[in-house]
Amino acid sequence: MRSVVKSAVGVALALGFAFAVAGCGSTKTVTTTVTVPSTTTSGLGAPRTWTEFGHIEGLTRVNGQWLLRFDPEWFLSGVTANKAAAQDGVVEPGQPVPNDNYRVDEGHRLFTYVVPGDAKVTVITNRGNPAQLGATPVTVAELAKIVDGTSTIKLFEPLDSGVWLTIKGDKAVAIDHQYQP
Repeated sequence: MRSVVKSAVGVALALGFAFAVAGCGSTKTVTTTVTVPSTTTSGLGAPRTWTEFGHIEGLTRVNGQWLLRFDPEWFLSGVTANKAAAQDGVVEPGQPVPNDNYRVDEGHRLFTYVVPGDAKVTVITNRGNPAQLGATPVTVAELAKIVDGTSTIKLFEPLDSGVWLTIKGDKAVAIDHQYQP
């Protein structure tokens, strides 16, 4: 019995060695390090990039830069929306909000953000990408015309439905119109 076990162990070791030797030189392991910018800080401090929902109150060119006057609002969904709407008396406790979202605008304080001229801006039109609910790219200058009512672009729904800002520091680097069912 002991010799059978020794033989089995010997065969297993021989096979393991054979596989190891056979694998030597036939593959090459390459490690690549990729640095991906983080959208949050690690440790203390505010995130480097964040998103806010709200309404554009003005977009004007001042001293060579675009300044956005923005009224933030909370765009809530799910349990958070249901509980907040019930607290506000909009729905009965335990009932869902329509379209699974509820907006809370606690005040109308306006914040000012710089909008770079090359910021990514999309609005919703009937001619935009149907796969993205009519998202249509426009320039910051065209958005300013939409805001002041001088644009020839016809929106699917007014900007009153709200926008999402992607913010880095004091700059709104992207502005995306919100579809409101």
